[in-house]
Amino acid sequence: MTHTIDWSDGPAVVIIDQTLLPQREEILRLTSVPELIGAIQRLAVRGAPALGVAGALGVALAARVSADPVADVATLRAARPTAVNLARGVDRVAARLAEGPEVVLAEALAVRDEDIASSASMGRYGADLVTELIGPEPRLLTHCNTGGLACVTGGTALGVITTLHADGRRVEVIASETRPLLQGARLTAWELARAGVPYRLAVDGAGPFLMARGEVDAVILGADRICANGDVVNKVGTYAHALGAARAGIPFLVVAPETTVDMATKSGADVEIEDRGAAEISSTGAPAVNPAFDVTPHDLVTAIITDRRVVRLSRGETLAGVVLGPLR
Repeated sequence: MTHTIDWSDGPAVVIIDQTLLPQREEILRLTSVPELIGAIQRLAVRGAPALGVAGALGVALAARVSADPVADVATLRAARPTAVNLARGVDRVAARLAEGPEVVLAEALAVRDEDIASSASMGRYGADLVTELIGPEPRLLTHCNTGGLACVTGGTALGVITTLHADGRRVEVIASETRPLLQGARLTAWELARAGVPYRLAVDGAGPFLMARGEVDAVILGADRICANGDVVNKVGTYAHALGAARAGIPFLVVAPETTVDMATKSGADVEIEDRGAAEISSTGAPAVNPAFDVTPHDLVTAIITDRRVVRLSRGETLAGVVLGPLR
């Protein structure tokens, strides 16, 4: 399987079960919307762009197998509230429900194909910017997982890294393990190893110290939602890395498709932050607070890289003011 998520006649949504990586690579065929919702909520499929595709394909599945497609679509849309892509993918395809299952499926597959093109374009925009800011031998710190596993294929921030590697740049990566579910240690390390990119794994709390010690040239990571003012909602731990980058005086770069830019949400204060409960971080019954995401204020972000443009917030550019360019 070359795609993290795809459609299969049957019908089914087909995914790589990311909860089993890196020990085992297993393909799941999800033949009902409740099965897909369960896979989303337990993070068998995750990553903002991949969730957008999951939402789109889930509507196509509902159109074919659900007794009440409208109810199933509404439940799917609310499966995870923080990342905007899931709701966007659902809404776009659900708007075609009245036109029949074939039209719905065609729209869902268009969402999938656009995500593939988007990853390639982000990789190019991002690689060019990193080379401009840092030079041919960048040492980058990344957080969570932003590779092909977070998209259909390719990736966001990790897609930039693999593009640099393919360009012959001598890129080195520090990947933070990413608490609480270790997406960095389990997934990013696995993808970097498969791509042949030199990397080291670090605990989350080490990132700012490694920056202060001069071992990192830039931080590059993804986003689950980018607000109208440039605030970035991403996996918890991102804010700490942004503070470390600001203190060290190095670029803090965010890579995400235009579908993650939410101009209807004014700032990060308006975003519902998912809390995943105590069980993921404590086996003793201790009370816990477990936000899955945090908000990085826009004034800590050097640039936002999408599939259509580079917005340099540190130079006073805004998402509203920088026009969309072409896919590259």
